[in-house]
Amino acid sequence: MISRSKWFAAATLVSSLLTLGGIAAPPAVAQEAGSATRKEDDAFLLLRDSVRRNDAAKAEFYAGRLTDYDIPSYVDYYRLKSHFTVASNGEVLDFLQRYNGSAIADRMRNDWLLELGKRRDWALFDQQYPLFVLQDDTQVKCYALLSRLTKGENVAVAARELLINPQYYGDGCTALIASLAQTGQFTTADLWAQVRLAGETNATGPARRTIMLLNGSDKKVAQAIDTPALVLAKGPGATAADHEIFLIALGRAARTSVKLSVLALQKALPKLTPQEQAIGWANIALPSSYTLAPETADYWRRAAAAPLSLDQHQWRTRYALRDGNWKQVREYIAAMPPKLRADPTWVYWQARTVTQTGGTPAEAQFLYQSIADRQDYYGLLAAEELGRTVSIPAPGAPVTPAEIAAVAAHPGLQRALRFFDMRLRFEGTREWNWTVRGMTDRELIAVAELARQQHILDRMVYTSERTRVLADYTHRYPAPHDEIMQPTTRTLGLDRAWVYGLIRQESRFIMTAQSSAGASGLMQVMPSTGRWVAKKIGLTDFVQEMLTDVRTNILLGANYMNMVLGSMDGSQVLATAAYNAGPGRLRSWRAVLTKPMDSTIFIESIPYSETRTYVKNVMTNATYYAALFEGRPQSLKSRLGTVTPKGYTLQEEQQTSFSSR
Repeated sequence: MISRSKWFAAATLVSSLLTLGGIAAPPAVAQEAGSATRKEDDAFLLLRDSVRRNDAAKAEFYAGRLTDYDIPSYVDYYRLKSHFTVASNGEVLDFLQRYNGSAIADRMRNDWLLELGKRRDWALFDQQYPLFVLQDDTQVKCYALLSRLTKGENVAVAARELLINPQYYGDGCTALIASLAQTGQFTTADLWAQVRLAGETNATGPARRTIMLLNGSDKKVAQAIDTPALVLAKGPGATAADHEIFLIALGRAARTSVKLSVLALQKALPKLTPQEQAIGWANIALPSSYTLAPETADYWRRAAAAPLSLDQHQWRTRYALRDGNWKQVREYIAAMPPKLRADPTWVYWQARTVTQTGGTPAEAQFLYQSIADRQDYYGLLAAEELGRTVSIPAPGAPVTPAEIAAVAAHPGLQRALRFFDMRLRFEGTREWNWTVRGMTDRELIAVAELARQQHILDRMVYTSERTRVLADYTHRYPAPHDEIMQPTTRTLGLDRAWVYGLIRQESRFIMTAQSSAGASGLMQVMPSTGRWVAKKIGLTDFVQEMLTDVRTNILLGANYMNMVLGSMDGSQVLATAAYNAGPGRLRSWRAVLTKPMDSTIFIESIPYSETRTYVKNVMTNATYYAALFEGRPQSLKSRLGTVTPKGYTLQEEQQTSFSSR
């Protein structure tokens, strides 16, 4: 977070560098560079809060006090938002014209498209939709398909690809589904797939609305999702709709007790069609997958004839991986929808199956090559299969003060710096991210360096990751507070690259970061964990507020990592997962192992999607940090290694290896 004095200094530097270069500062820069008084900042925050509370009178009052505010676009945005539902089209168009090309104008267009969609004003919607740059709102996309549908277009294929997250549907997607059903573009099978998906994702509202299109009981489907044991106790009923509701209840109940759902399904099998039976097994297999129970593979085999959701496709493939059934893995990937099959995760595993099932090396190489230029987890693994380990490219010529001054003069970055100064991180991040779109590599490196100078390290990392050819890896993988980190990790015998890899994922180096669960600081240490570790290491004067102190946060976080690593027999993969999901969960996941497992398979089958992604990112980060610190190529595969059952000895591993020959 930059101080007001630092912001003034940066603005002065920009102005002087532009003057020295013979370039007059643009009026917009001069306007945005002027710092508002603290009183005006307070009025702006009150304006923002009034709009969020739907208090139009107060919003107008505070906006009236900000006629000369140095971020006028946001004052005008909130002023308009205070009466948005009754605002004229002319008011909105005037705002969009005045601030054309800005982040806040695109935000306003997003808001307006939602309003136009609700009004079914398709003429204006169709005019404005192509101008919406970010295109990141599911409801707006649903309205866009609904608009096309009203003109007689067939949008069923696009709708099936879009409608995969019922909890985010809202009015636009609900109306789209209803219209698809009314026009015959969605079949009964499509609608039941939506009901099942709503049940799978615990989205009671969408399930109730969709089942009514099938003349089913919205009350019964709500009961299947919210109190599934009651539905299972009644059995599958007599109608096809009752059967579907029973199948949804099987999946919901299995999240609490797989055994109860299995018994209920076995009892109901004579009353169900073969496909209904398969759907029942698939609905049980998904929550059973999260337990890593050995019976799960059998449930997936019994689900062979079922239509599957995206999550079900992936989890049955993960279970085949855990079983080492490479032929089945290949079949399951081939059965995935094309878009899912093209995901780098499944491209990598498809390439592995080619090698394991006797395919040609050229086929596997082609698949690896298609993702090997990516700098993420599966990109690095694919590159390593092609013989390329992780190395740090030589940096280009350092950016000059003039280059930094040129990008710092951009109005969007000036707004971002003002917002960061006001502790409005959301708005600051939005302005920053919007501004760096389309910049050249040299400009991006200059912006990243500006972020470093202003101590906004999360934006430095984000900006650096956007470069395509040139890169400064000290921007991409920074090591702040190394004067604290080095002696701490050296004393503990801890891998410094791994610790920095975890911090990069945990907080992006935002010292004030705080999770919804209460974790704080660089290493996102929970208060209870901090107290426990402090007691273990003899830090007797610990109080919770110390978690935001850099030195204390690193001391406690590094010691906790070391303790977890020891409890996981030195496996960074297991310890990383335990840091995120908790040691207790890792002990239970590890307990189901009967022999060593390739860490890539273990990681891909971690039950929590957050933890799965977390481990991939931390281990990738650590590999890059090691290459940066040691100045030599690094192997991600070697770092991952294998995971073993608790207490598994080297002699047992050798015996297992011998017996499997």
